[in-house]
Amino acid sequence: MNETKLTEYLDSLLGVGLPSFDCMVSRDHEVIYRHMGGFVDRGGTEPVRADQKYLMFSMTKIQTMTAVMQLVEQGRLSLDDEVGKYLPAYRDLLVCEKDGDITRLVPADKSLTMLHLVTMQSGLNYDLHRPGVDLFLAEHGGDGTTRELVDAMAQSPLDFHPGTHFQYSLSHDVAAAVVEVVSGKKFSEYLSENIWTPLGMSSTCFCKGMNDGVPGLAQQFRCDDGDIAHTKPMEQSCDYQLAPSYESGGAGLMSTTEDYAKLADALACGGTGANGAVILRPETVAEFSANRISGDSQREIVNNMGRRGYGYGIGMQVLTDPALLGTKAPAGIFGWDGAAGSLAIMDPMNRMSLVFSMHVRNCGYAYGVIHPTLRNLMYED
Repeated sequence: MNETKLTEYLDSLLGVGLPSFDCMVSRDHEVIYRHMGGFVDRGGTEPVRADQKYLMFSMTKIQTMTAVMQLVEQGRLSLDDEVGKYLPAYRDLLVCEKDGDITRLVPADKSLTMLHLVTMQSGLNYDLHRPGVDLFLAEHGGDGTTRELVDAMAQSPLDFHPGTHFQYSLSHDVAAAVVEVVSGKKFSEYLSENIWTPLGMSSTCFCKGMNDGVPGLAQQFRCDDGDIAHTKPMEQSCDYQLAPSYESGGAGLMSTTEDYAKLADALACGGTGANGAVILRPETVAEFSANRISGDSQREIVNNMGRRGYGYGIGMQVLTDPALLGTKAPAGIFGWDGAAGSLAIMDPMNRMSLVFSMHVRNCGYAYGVIHPTLRNLMYED
């Protein structure tokens, strides 16, 4: 890794409109690079700090998948299990089939499984205002637990038969509810006991729907047109937290770069953290490097999400064709990003990881330019 080139690139982002950034790279449990810059308040006067907090949004999925695989490793859960075994509301699901102007509801041609959930091939979508959810909240004073609202999601039909397509969705929220049932614990309690506390992640927690006034939380910005040059402050909201008692397994966490780097380092180093805590076995971590989609699903992650050269495995993208992208990064690196532009990359072959934090919503430039560039610079001579 060429630290000079990486630093020059990160600093250049401030010139094109990024309010702030924080980037950490670790190898073999040692932080080999850390650089941050910019300002984290509305007025542009408060420099970013090492303990700055961010809404991590879909980077939550990395932790949810770690929890799922812990239970798989322990033999308490299988990816082949039917979701209805744990959540009866997900038995006998219906699928909305469309033929031109004709729409009909038909029984799903197979049972929904955990594998369908983790690979985003469930048939669910990302509608946060599904009729069952809105009705439940209206009838219960605007609140509901993870299990209650996930059950309410099942009242809407699937968009396709399980396993036939890839569609980014609320699948990992459903997986979090399964973790609750299998473990007998609230999702946050499970994560705290099995990931956060063992790894020393003391600054990670679930956020609320609105997070104004949270000490140390970086100001959230938004690009109205996806252009990083046109950012403006927005409310400190996380609309994926559907209710005060709900914990979104797909997008609900608040954390710091330092905290998230502890998890990324552990996953890059065979499941063992820098402090010696073992959260997964190496053979389990290796499962994250395997692409588990093909056919229509493979085409859809490229065409619908722009992930050219990538497949999708257990809840994260997997680099499958480095040559197509002209990158020196090895096939098999895995990771994911968040709605405010955060990114985590894990490389178990080289025992390296990168965590990048920013706090700008609707910023297509982050996914199309910044993230691929950071990936490439991890391996630049």
